Amino acid sequence: MPYLILKRCTLPCIVGLLLACNAKTENAAEVIDKEQIKKEIQAKEDSFASVYNSGEVRSINYYAEDAKSFYPNRPPIEGKQAIIAFLTSDMTSPIDKIKFTTNEVFVSNDGKLVVELGVFSVTDSLNTKLNTGNYMSLFEKRNGQYVAVRDMSASDGLTK
Repeated sequence: MPYLILKRCTLPCIVGLLLACNAKTENAAEVIDKEQIKKEIQAKEDSFASVYNSGEVRSINYYAEDAKSFYPNRPPIEGKQAIIAFLTSDMTSPIDKIKFTTNEVFVSNDGKLVVELGVFSVTDSLNTKLNTGNYMSLFEKRNGQYVAVRDMSASDGLTK
């Protein structure tokens, strides 16, 4: 009799354990559209360039309040206001124009973090390249919008 009870309970227990171990989680990962995110990041870069080129650097809506920016040959710049102050002081000429091009994005599985790799160029009023280089930015999605929390750039050394 005990053998019969054990036999009848063992199979359902094993099946139950297998099903429990293989159960899908209710919060299945949503599909991340990498190309859409790349377009979203490029739009952020285009907006940054447009505002920067207009000379209204203070209205750049790109950085998080706690952002850090790394530029060559200087300590990290911490905080959105400090970064904007640096960008304002770094403007060499109101007629020079900057352009950013997003080459690649690496998106976290949940879509909350994005690493962007891109190139930049600065041209004068005659469209002569004054400076070119590469940059890398880390974006975090906050309140439904991506904001830069870290960025760094390196010039190719091209100067007028």
